[in-house]
Amino acid sequence: MDMNETLDTHLQELRRGTVVLACLQLLRSAGYGYGLLEDLERRGFATDANTLYPLLRRLEKQEYLTSEWNTDEARPRKFYRTSEAGIRLADTLTEEWRALTAAIATLTAEES
Repeated sequence: MDMNETLDTHLQELRRGTVVLACLQLLRSAGYGYGLLEDLERRGFATDANTLYPLLRRLEKQEYLTSEWNTDEARPRKFYRTSEAGIRLADTLTEEWRALTAAIATLTAEES
């Protein structure tokens, strides 16, 4: 495995949990998969459909998201929204993220 592959693996591991948190936060307002993909990309959480759709299904199964079909348009779309449990999880993960960011800042501050 070359250096770039190793770096890519570590970056993917680092980002995995952030995409979960980003989805929970963004879906406080209902959204559908493709729109969410675009929103994530625009905000710096690049992911692909092969990652996102299984994640949405898993979060729904865990009851952190709810969903409903919108059939008003020509093409039916499944809209997701963060549930009450999902909001609690997002709030907890956000607090933990802030604590980790502060802890990492102390590590890098010591290097200076």
